[in-house]
Amino acid sequence: MTNRIKIQGMSCEHCVKAVAGVLSGIEGITNVKVSLDNNEAVFDAADNVDMEKVKRAVEEEGYKTAG
Repeated sequence: MTNRIKIQGMSCEHCVKAVAGVLSGIEGITNVKVSLDNNEAVFDAADNVDMEKVKRAVEEEGYKTAG
């Protein structure tokens, strides 16, 4: 299933790579695409992926999430 979360606080390509790395490291998440222009991440997630866990992982990296 394709998911989209808005991410606040990204300001450069390093931020994009950091968020992509965090998301890619979560079991069940694939096809991660992070957009600095749109301030969002789009990814495929297996049915058993806890989206609250995903948001917490991004927030622990130092960014805010919504959606």
